[in-house]
Amino acid sequence: MDKTPRYLETPPDWSPDERPTLPGSPAAIAHSTTKRVAFFLIGLFIAISASLSNGFIIANLAIFQGEYGLTPSQAAWLPAAYVMANVSSNLILFKARQQYGLRLFSEIGLLAFIGVLILHIFVQTYEMALFVRFIAGLAAAPLSSLGMYYIMQAFSRADVAKAIYLAFGFQQLGLPLAWIISPSLLSANPWDVIYTFELGLAICCFAMVVSLKLPRSLRLDVFEKQDLFTFALLAPGLACLCIVLTQGPIVWWFDSQWLAYTLIAGFCLIVLGLTYEHYRSNPLIMTRWLATGDILSFIASAFALRLLMSEQSYAAVNFLKTMGMGPDQFVPFYMVIFLGTVAGSVFSAVTFNKDRLILNLFLAEFLILIACTLDYHLTSDVRPTNFYWSQFLVSFAGGVFIGPLLLMGFVRTLQKGPQYVVTFIVLFTATQNFGGLVGSSFFNTYQQHHTSNYKVEINSRLDPTDPVVAQRLQTYQHSAIATTNDPALQQNQALQNLNKVVTREAQVRAYNDVIALNGIFAIVLLIWGLFRYMYNRYINQKNIKATH
Repeated sequence: MDKTPRYLETPPDWSPDERPTLPGSPAAIAHSTTKRVAFFLIGLFIAISASLSNGFIIANLAIFQGEYGLTPSQAAWLPAAYVMANVSSNLILFKARQQYGLRLFSEIGLLAFIGVLILHIFVQTYEMALFVRFIAGLAAAPLSSLGMYYIMQAFSRADVAKAIYLAFGFQQLGLPLAWIISPSLLSANPWDVIYTFELGLAICCFAMVVSLKLPRSLRLDVFEKQDLFTFALLAPGLACLCIVLTQGPIVWWFDSQWLAYTLIAGFCLIVLGLTYEHYRSNPLIMTRWLATGDILSFIASAFALRLLMSEQSYAAVNFLKTMGMGPDQFVPFYMVIFLGTVAGSVFSAVTFNKDRLILNLFLAEFLILIACTLDYHLTSDVRPTNFYWSQFLVSFAGGVFIGPLLLMGFVRTLQKGPQYVVTFIVLFTATQNFGGLVGSSFFNTYQQHHTSNYKVEINSRLDPTDPVVAQRLQTYQHSAIATTNDPALQQNQALQNLNKVVTREAQVRAYNDVIALNGIFAIVLLIWGLFRYMYNRYINQKNIKATH
């Protein structure tokens, strides 16, 4: 039987409209217009800062790899460490917020992040960089919630859903903003200025949180010793899955036995953790609820929508990198993505209607499908400008779907009770993090496999006696005269140049296949969603008629 938690402090004399919706959430106090603006600006800054730190690593991963002298596999551990910590921290974030207060939890996280950043400025080693990324992932989870609650304070209780839409949309701005400002930041400064910039962001967030405090909340005694055992099982289990998905396409799935052992360990730890939770009297994760049809449908939808976003995060971006695009050429490309995300978030908030939340999800799927159609038939001559319309649509879709998806799941959760919120938060963050990881890992593997097949196919059709092939080789051989007078070396250079062209064209075809496959996924998800929507409406109407 679930026990009722005791209050750790006497609740203030709130009116019904002011009382927090959940313990750990700030009260909905009526503020002056000036204070509302301040809350909104601080919330916006914190929401963007929460994702900007990891955005810098992703945008400048090649620079970090070069400066630390890392292999691609070692470099991939930097963003992986962030995701591992971020997923795990959500297991304890909600209860920590209920027992100690969100502000205290956030301040401790920020102070820890500031401390390791200061240390890293003086100790610039790869191991220290990994530790900083891990702490950044831990700090980002409470910061995301903090940014959302600050933005919510700027809106009335009736418009709180619009605030949630904006907050979760703005949290997606960190990555494009990192790509936009990184070239200017690094052009006249050494590469380690990124650490100083991150430190400045963390100090600004800390100063804002301390100077303008959130209203009080209900504090309850909710932590149990069993929660720590669950965390000790699930956190490393989720981390193992992150490692496998990040490293698999790089070291290749069948060439590294340690991947299999890591995957087995991850699944075993998660199964043990969930089994332990299943038989607890007051569980942290509601395992029986996870098996219900509504929740399974929510998990599939949330996971699939994030996977579809790989059309942008993997296909478009990596294709342009493969074609030789540098950081400066990505600045206008990511400005389009930035504007698309803002537009989608604002559109979602302005058009909010609690009875039409699912239509936003259909709109997002349809926009991604259009983007896949626009991006199909790539060639080696495609440049960032050719992606502007399609990537605006994808980023618009990202801003449109995240808020309604969260709200739909949260409403269902509250109908079950506050004790189910932890389960929902873990589910939502896991589907978004793992949806992105699985999408990137799957499409990366798919692209590499098809590139290899296309190379074999193209090479099988290259006949040296063919006049076109012979003329191309002669042209390459003639251009090699500038570097060597040895005919054998010239011929070898010509063959290498031809092989580069073959590889490039094979990659172009493979990326087209990735986009086509993602489009097929979008069609399937759209049809499945429409079918469920119409089926549920039919069942509801049938039940209404039966009652009359």
